Amino acid sequence: MRLEYFDIIDSVDVFDVKGGHVETSSRVPDQSPVFEGHFPGHPLMPGVLLLEMMNHTSGYLLLGLNDFGRLPFFAGAKKVKIRRFVTPGMLLRARCDLVHEGSGFCITNNEIRVDGELIADAELTMMVMDFPSPELPKLIMERARAHGVALGLTA
Repeated sequence: MRLEYFDIIDSVDVFDVKGGHVETSSRVPDQSPVFEGHFPGHPLMPGVLLLEMMNHTSGYLLLGLNDFGRLPFFAGAKKVKIRRFVTPGMLLRARCDLVHEGSGFCITNNEIRVDGELIADAELTMMVMDFPSPELPKLIMERARAHGVALGLTA
């Protein structure tokens, strides 16, 4: 088993924390080790990676809601639907809207579209916790800046 680093989001396009709304985008790479097994000769982005894109989009919203002071973790998914195959080269646009926040948990509604067509959607439950290491907040903020989140965050 190989564990590889997931960097699913290319950019954060809308970061409306007060409105409880975030939008992100990513272009599916033309080449990836993932496609060697999924599927040889017919590359498809695994549905679990579409779920992961929704998870990362929700994560940015929850990071913003907590002033980048606490870290969101995936806790569950409901109503997950993968509606169409995703292939290399497609531009994915994800959106996340806050449904509920409280007691260390948040619920978000999420969707991914390609050229306006709904590709996948889900309701995610996330838990928000203290950062597990002192180095992680700085790395998370660096990643956020690289994805286009510029809110005068301090490292």
